[in-house]
Amino acid sequence: MYPDRVVSGMRPTGAMHLGHYHGALKNWIRMQSELPCLFFVADWHALTTHYDDPSIIETSTWDMLVDWLASGVDPSQSTLFIQSKVPEHAELHLLLSMATPLGWLERVPTYKDQQEKLKERDLATYGFLGYPLLQAADVLIYRATLVPVGDDQVPHVEMMREIARRFNHIYGKEKGFEEKARDAVKKLGGKRAKIYMELRTAYQEQGIVESLEQAKAMLDDAQNLSNIDRERLFGYLEGSRKLILVEPQARLTEASRLPGLDGQKMSKSYGNSIALREDKDSLTKKIRTMPTDPARVRRTDPGTPAKCPVWQFHVVYSDDKTKQWVQKGCTSAGIGCLECKQPVIDAIIKEQEPMHERAQQYLDDPSLVRAIVADGNDKARKLAQETMRDVREAMGLSYS
Repeated sequence: MYPDRVVSGMRPTGAMHLGHYHGALKNWIRMQSELPCLFFVADWHALTTHYDDPSIIETSTWDMLVDWLASGVDPSQSTLFIQSKVPEHAELHLLLSMATPLGWLERVPTYKDQQEKLKERDLATYGFLGYPLLQAADVLIYRATLVPVGDDQVPHVEMMREIARRFNHIYGKEKGFEEKARDAVKKLGGKRAKIYMELRTAYQEQGIVESLEQAKAMLDDAQNLSNIDRERLFGYLEGSRKLILVEPQARLTEASRLPGLDGQKMSKSYGNSIALREDKDSLTKKIRTMPTDPARVRRTDPGTPAKCPVWQFHVVYSDDKTKQWVQKGCTSAGIGCLECKQPVIDAIIKEQEPMHERAQQYLDDPSLVRAIVADGNDKARKLAQETMRDVREAMGLSYS
């Protein structure tokens, strides 16, 4: 059984905004203190929709990495790297494409949806069709057990699981596997061996999932097994296959509750975003000019907070006392809209102060970011190379 490991990536879109922070980065920061995490810039993925204009990828990559570090992603706890600096991703993508049914890619929900949304682009390319497979390679190559995603990305993780399962079924045929697995069972000792076989039978013949989990837990606790014997016994539990690629689980993350300045989803393309390291004057101006409840034409008109985009910022940033003050003051016209906005301005400035401080050292000396990423590239590549050795061997490509 492979250790728990988290993998997640983002396309290089340049400087991050608060929607990214509340929707993804806060989750990363929390997870990095719980489990080994690998976070990568998915620069190849940027080419699936913008292959005709790659000029912004480099600048966007470094801007995004500075924002990750500024937000609190910690290189001493997480491995930060760039996808294209680990070419094994591309090799695994290629090898997986040999056995992945075309229909699996065509049925990915976001495939037709994105084609519809990006009609102005020519997306009748293999790169666009195959991006979920590259996404699968990005995760499977690290034998990740958890992938933090929102609801819309769950089908992608399910496809990763199907691809891993299919690969293990086709290529996980170790010569003499049954015999080696039975020998490994004996190493558990008489009592444990008997329990293992009973649990295996219960799972394989009756489909009792609890039996599978019990057996896996028992193998995790077995101190006298080598890693290869433990791996064989995990495979023997589920059939007669060696586990080469791990099936990852989706770790559902809360969607960002922070809208854009106009109440729509926060996006740079909508012109309604607040940058992660927004200048104080710019931030103040953006919040002060936010649209409010249209019913409040004059200062004396009462309003309804639920109909005002500013209220959604209070939901994220304000304490209960401030929210009560807003509810009472708005509905009674006791406070004006500018008064209502000030606590939001103050809260965002306070949140961003440490981000500005952390970012400054990297802006003053860009070589610091380069060094962090170079180290991360090396760490990620070592893990990727281990997986690829096993993949090549399983596919009969390890000859010299």
